[in-house]
Amino acid sequence: MKRFVVAAAVLAFGSICALADEKPSEEEVAKIKDAISAWGCTGGEFEKETEATGLYEVDDAKCKDGQYDFKLDKDFKVLSVTRD
Repeated sequence: MKRFVVAAAVLAFGSICALADEKPSEEEVAKIKDAISAWGCTGGEFEKETEATGLYEVDDAKCKDGQYDFKLDKDFKVLSVTRD
């Protein structure tokens, strides 16, 4: 039983680490900023998903009518915009 619990804990921890996001490079940040500025928005926190999807996220971008979250694809095209 102990082995099962240890194995489950190791798998769970490994899954959490695999889903962690990372900071995009400065070049990627510049492209993200260009994409959200086309929507009239600035700032926010930038993240790059480490999964195979290659998605980028912007949390709490400031726009004229409030704060928004953006999801961009690997080519920096906006996939979704949600009001925060």
